Amino acid sequence: MLNYLKPAAVMLLLLTLLTGVIYPALVTVVAQVFFADQANGSLIKDQQGQPIGSALIGQSFSDPKYFWGRPSATGPYANNAAASSGSNLGPTNPALIEAVAARIAALKTADPGNKTAVPVDLVTASGSGLDPHISVAAADFQINRIARLRKIDQKKLKELVLSHTESRQWRMLGEPRVNVLTLNLALDAVH
Repeated sequence: MLNYLKPAAVMLLLLTLLTGVIYPALVTVVAQVFFADQANGSLIKDQQGQPIGSALIGQSFSDPKYFWGRPSATGPYANNAAASSGSNLGPTNPALIEAVAARIAALKTADPGNKTAVPVDLVTASGSGLDPHISVAAADFQINRIARLRKIDQKKLKELVLSHTESRQWRMLGEPRVNVLTLNLALDAVH
């Protein structure tokens, strides 16, 4: 019986060393050397080098002087990266219909002169509940409100949105999008 246990114990030890130590260490080294920013969370830092957010996780902005992002579906608080998930509410669910109506009302209250249709990504959460991006249409929808409150020319704001618009991934996947955190940081630098 010892003849069977010894090779099994050696294989267990070798595979534990290979898959539990060597492989994770190799992946960590490769990630830190070639993809350091992504491996460390794609953090956005202020001028003092302090992290203020991640380019990969949405932030909550409620002040009407800022661009607002997508609603978050995470709990117990918004944009909780430890609780990434969608709301799982179907399009006919009364709770979703009520939440969307409330979000539309809040957008219309913040900018009563805006008569254009509200872009869907401003009133519905993404699949992860953490999306840091909005569509260009969602950013354009908010320009009038921000220009009025900050007393900035709308053309200047439109140029700011265009300069922060990311193109499709590999020129074919997804749609052009705007990272709300980086746009709002640039907005503070303008004014």
